[in-house]
Amino acid sequence: MDSSESNSSPLPAAPGTPGEPEFTSLPPGQPSPPPLPEDLRAPWGWADLAVFFFFGLGSGILSAQLAGIAVLILMGVSPASYQKFPTALAAHATLAQAFWSLVMMLYLVAMVRVRFDRPFWPAMGWRALRLEGVHRVSAYLLCLLGGGALAVIIQLASPFVTTDRKLPIQELFQTRESVLFVAATAILVAPLVEETVFRGFLYPVLARSWGVAAGVIFTGMLFGLVHSMQLSGGYGQIGLLMVVGIVLTYVRARTGTVVASFLLHLGYNTLLFVAFYFATSGFRNLPKVS
Repeated sequence: MDSSESNSSPLPAAPGTPGEPEFTSLPPGQPSPPPLPEDLRAPWGWADLAVFFFFGLGSGILSAQLAGIAVLILMGVSPASYQKFPTALAAHATLAQAFWSLVMMLYLVAMVRVRFDRPFWPAMGWRALRLEGVHRVSAYLLCLLGGGALAVIIQLASPFVTTDRKLPIQELFQTRESVLFVAATAILVAPLVEETVFRGFLYPVLARSWGVAAGVIFTGMLFGLVHSMQLSGGYGQIGLLMVVGIVLTYVRARTGTVVASFLLHLGYNTLLFVAFYFATSGFRNLPKVS
């Protein structure tokens, strides 16, 4: 990370950056402020984050309702017995996340393309991954393997933060079909959407306002907190997810691209479910939830 990224004070935007102040003159003898790193030059700010937050809450509630209706119709489960079917619960959770992810991504695309007239993926920090002295293909593989290594480290630390309480997410791991639903969402949807939202949309604003180090820490902590409903009562597990979020954000800050944190996230989730697949004989010998 270069010296401009490690500065803990808020950094001014480059002249001409939409939505950010321009500096036309400085008092005599005052040094010029350091230029804003390119990966932090997002045109949105705190007001846009606030609108996104409230829009996300509303769309999340609506997505959950629509997913519930879809499951009731497609799976023929009555509302009275709905909670007794783990597969229906998993289908509901994954459909709700899929609906919500689609709505939020469309919202971000509209905001970036219509309001700010920017190409979506570069504006969200999805730039080519380049590591000095490393071939591009090797850099991609390195990030994927790094995500797998992070998953191993977190799993080794998990026994030290175990809880006797039943976690809500355990309800989704009671049948093979329900695990397949969760695995598909965790591998195919979550890395793309969560990295775009947290490391692409949220992080630049926090880093500009509070400095890169604080931006990395707070973005990672929010990442863990967003998953707290699935892990209600498992404070140690939530803490480990915060660590994962901080590592993902650090990698994004260090490389200047969301592609790196996406690959790390993808490798992390994939290894977890591949390991779980073999440990449970293809999701057939699942641990009993009391």
